[in-house]
Amino acid sequence: MRITALMENTAPEGALRCEHGLALHIEHGGKRYLLDAGATGALLDNAAALGIDLAAVDAAVLSHGHYDHAGGFPAFFGRNDHAPLYLRPQAEEPSYQILGEKRAYLGVPEALLAQAGRLRAVTGPTQIDPGVWLLPHTTPGLERRGEKVHMYRQTAEGLRPDDFAHEQTLAVELPAGLAVFSSCSHAGADTVVREVLAAFPGKGVRAFFGGFHLMGAGGASTLGVRPERAAALGEALLELGVEEVWTGHCTGLSAFDLLRPVLGERLHYLSTGTVVEL
Repeated sequence: MRITALMENTAPEGALRCEHGLALHIEHGGKRYLLDAGATGALLDNAAALGIDLAAVDAAVLSHGHYDHAGGFPAFFGRNDHAPLYLRPQAEEPSYQILGEKRAYLGVPEALLAQAGRLRAVTGPTQIDPGVWLLPHTTPGLERRGEKVHMYRQTAEGLRPDDFAHEQTLAVELPAGLAVFSSCSHAGADTVVREVLAAFPGKGVRAFFGGFHLMGAGGASTLGVRPERAAALGEALLELGVEEVWTGHCTGLSAFDLLRPVLGERLHYLSTGTVVEL
């Protein structure tokens, strides 16, 4: 397996573009996958600079229904004419962050929803290729986490605290264990790992890729949780036996620094242009 970060909040100076968003190109089992596409079409420039042909991608996955992961897909569809995009049906529902009287739209762009012929809504655990799985959340009560971070979704029953039913985990079975991809881990990275371990009894997590949603409203340099909570998450991942962690995006730089003393050499920053081979 080879993973290339096509987009993340940070990038080597002058070499690649960056934006608040995430996009990962994954090569495995003779297939190519695109997990998320960042906020704009900027991933096209980075893919070209990194020698990755997006036209050759076999399948795409939307981790959850937020603009900073979905916004680049219309541009991707302009480059790739065949790859289906797998998403949870709830990802098509409008989602917002609401702070008092202020309401910010977080959902996917209308230009993506207009591409109905490319969208593949999946429910329940879904195997899209041998050993390549999409898993929904199975943990109850996640709407409490949504309410705590002021996230809401417009459902058929009205505006409700987000239970992150639009979020899914990509899990890939490898000889050495599972590669787990959870782009923002709104349910909690430790919750995601527990769900994956329950879905694959007897297997361990070789590597975890994705954000931890610990950054503050002020950006990647700020912390949105108490320092002890960030450290506790690192301890939980250790207890769950996660061998390596590649994180960035919504984790934030401050939280990354707090995780380093806990996770040590297991922890790596997932910046634009990062390449990982497992």
